[in-house]
Amino acid sequence: MKKVLFSIFLLSFFLQTSAQQLKTKPNWQNLDFEKDGVRGMSVERAYAELLKGKPSKTVLVAVIDGGTDVNHEDLKDRIWVNAKEIAGNGKDDDKNGFVDDINGWDFLGGKDGQDVNHEQIEITRMLKQLKEKFGDKPSKKLLRKNQAEYALYQKLQKEFEEKKAEAEQYAPFYAQLYKNFVESENVLKAYLKTNNLTKESIAGIDENSVDRSVRAAKRTLEKFMELGATGSDIKDAVEHYENEQKYNLNLDFNPRVVVGDKPDKLQYGEYGNNEVVGPDGMHGTHVAGIIAANRNNNLGIKGVADNVRIMVVRAVPDGDERDKDVANAIRYAADNGAQIINMSFGKPYSPEKKWVDDAVKYAQSKGVLLIAAAGNDNEDTDVDVHYPTNTYANGGKAENWISVGALSWKNAPDAVAEFSNYGKNNVDVFAPGVDIYSTIPGSKYEEKSGTSMAAPATTGVAALLKSYFPELTAAQLKKIILESAVKAPELRVYKPGTKEIVKFEDLSVTGGIVNAYNAVKMASEMTAKQ
Repeated sequence: MKKVLFSIFLLSFFLQTSAQQLKTKPNWQNLDFEKDGVRGMSVERAYAELLKGKPSKTVLVAVIDGGTDVNHEDLKDRIWVNAKEIAGNGKDDDKNGFVDDINGWDFLGGKDGQDVNHEQIEITRMLKQLKEKFGDKPSKKLLRKNQAEYALYQKLQKEFEEKKAEAEQYAPFYAQLYKNFVESENVLKAYLKTNNLTKESIAGIDENSVDRSVRAAKRTLEKFMELGATGSDIKDAVEHYENEQKYNLNLDFNPRVVVGDKPDKLQYGEYGNNEVVGPDGMHGTHVAGIIAANRNNNLGIKGVADNVRIMVVRAVPDGDERDKDVANAIRYAADNGAQIINMSFGKPYSPEKKWVDDAVKYAQSKGVLLIAAAGNDNEDTDVDVHYPTNTYANGGKAENWISVGALSWKNAPDAVAEFSNYGKNNVDVFAPGVDIYSTIPGSKYEEKSGTSMAAPATTGVAALLKSYFPELTAAQLKKIILESAVKAPELRVYKPGTKEIVKFEDLSVTGGIVNAYNAVKMASEMTAKQ
């Protein structure tokens, strides 16, 4: 599931968020701690001091996500075009098994051009299968032969009911909250005779000279502003819980008929379509912008990498991605020349993990580096596994994998995102992931938070290195990014989701923060010796 932080009234939910006014310095993820006072990745410093005037080669990065706006003003010149394919002729010109895959492929699409938008979460899919197997009154013989599976069934049933109860509670709560927000906003717009409400204009209203309705509206919006919530935030919360009820937690919902495939078979090259924008390209567009937004067009934002093309691979719906689609998406990216793959998604169960493991191994054999979001559940992934993971089902770890936690722009003890997963063994490094301003569909821009943002920040650094030092292998890119990460042994932070103070260095393998300046210096030294 694509997860981005939504926080209000001390509750954290994973939704797409937006902001009218930037909460921190624009482009903060690319700034330098010493020069700018925020724990960015020193990208601008690397370009200014180490890379100026140096040649680079174009790097192909695959973004496996929910779709990307390929016509965005800040991305359209950074989207991969399959030169071996003739657009719109209905033929597989390059014989790669995919017809008219000009910018990538949609593993959630049907042959008739339709696309899956909403999906069940994995808990729902697994629970439905087990319900069909065990029924309401399983026989003693059936239970005796399937004890472990029945225990899983009971566990899933409990988790499902908890999620269902939460959705039933919060859907009407946020609906009423959104109604109050809109009504208050309309009152103040009418009073101030403007459609552009600002914090300053609202604060300037003299409560002693207005009627009760204006006074109440002013106090309501100021409370929301104090909490850092916007109308878009609240609307997203409403949609999140309504979608959970209608789709994610609906045992009878089956969107896969749109695709027309066989979910229990891999069927590589036998399903999907070439429509890569998707019904909702919000998440994927934001991710792509962090990596690759044009740095030279004086529009919007600056991506991390300045010579990169984005291959769009759609495999992540509103709900949980299927292992089948993830495995095929990785394989597609590797087969079609991607050198780095960004994976900003995840879930707590992976019933067909072997398919994903095999795809990761295949990508490794092709020299592809995989960079994954650590997850937004403020959990220790050494204990609670976040899938996909670099640990194979049969033991061992992927050598071509970097797992990334999310860093905040705030000072200690709030320097780590409160939602971020962590793990001394399974999260490799941290990168900026809070209030990241990037591209969204329709040539617009918004702030969003999540390890979904921290992963592409790291992917951007990997692409930058590969661009200026093309001889570097995936293993060397990983080594450089991890070993050049800025250590902060003195930094004490809240353990995500708690008020317990811990050492920052204990939350990941490296105990460090991705840093492009250090990475470029290390890459220069490494390649000089080769």
